[in-house]
Amino acid sequence: MVAYNPKDWFGLIFKFHKADTFRKLFWILVTMAVYSGLVVYVEKEVFDLKYAGSSEIHSLTGLVISLLLVFRTNTAYDRWWEGRKLWGGLVNVSRNFAMKLSTFIPKEEKEKRRELAEMITAYSNILKDHLRTSDVEVLSKLLPNSIVFNGKNKHIPNVLANRIQEELEEMYRDNKIGESAYLALLNDLNEFTDICGACERIKNTPIPYTYNIFLKKFIFIYTITMPFSFVENFGYWTILVTLFVLYAFVSLEMIAEEIEDPFGEDSNDLPTDNLTKKIAENVNSILMR
Repeated sequence: MVAYNPKDWFGLIFKFHKADTFRKLFWILVTMAVYSGLVVYVEKEVFDLKYAGSSEIHSLTGLVISLLLVFRTNTAYDRWWEGRKLWGGLVNVSRNFAMKLSTFIPKEEKEKRRELAEMITAYSNILKDHLRTSDVEVLSKLLPNSIVFNGKNKHIPNVLANRIQEELEEMYRDNKIGESAYLALLNDLNEFTDICGACERIKNTPIPYTYNIFLKKFIFIYTITMPFSFVENFGYWTILVTLFVLYAFVSLEMIAEEIEDPFGEDSNDLPTDNLTKKIAENVNSILMR
């Protein structure tokens, strides 16, 4: 995720980031400029064609596309923001879980504290890469050394959560923690799994295919027919008008595509790497102090 000052208004206007849509669309814009120039030249200089009323049709159609893009962008942002809330919840539940363990486990049992601290910090790290569709073998290497991966359960976050639950049950059986403490810790552990499932729901449920394809086709048809509609009113300025509309519409669609899956490594995705480091710092400061 890009860190920036949202109050630096004029600075942001003239700043081009490596992930800016203009860079990605540069050759498409060049192609459209050449295409629009040819259409305008043929219509004005060769055939002197006129399409009465067609600009009004395009204006109405543009309004429809704008409404569709607003819905598309809002839907994508809702997914991004829900993902941020889930990872904020993961930070909080990691702290709460660590604080309960710090209270319930005697300070003399440093090895047990260290082992559980490793498991909690490993969970966020594994979940981060799990949502980036990392290979199971890669994820298994992130497990703490105390956990032996047998290859049967391919869902590595569940492997780790199950091992943490076994540790809690063992402490409960050995009367190291009471029943109320055991139940409180299980409640926090369940939240880990709930957060994982909610993130997987966002990850594995993209925008419906038909809607996505329809919007792209609609934008494409609208922009390639624009030169025919506006050449009578704008002449050669039609080239710039067409490029501006294409850039605006396609950029919004590309931004929505990027943020609808907020767990990747794109510039506008969630800062899960930083959140993972924050969880590790907090948990270690609580349990290993």
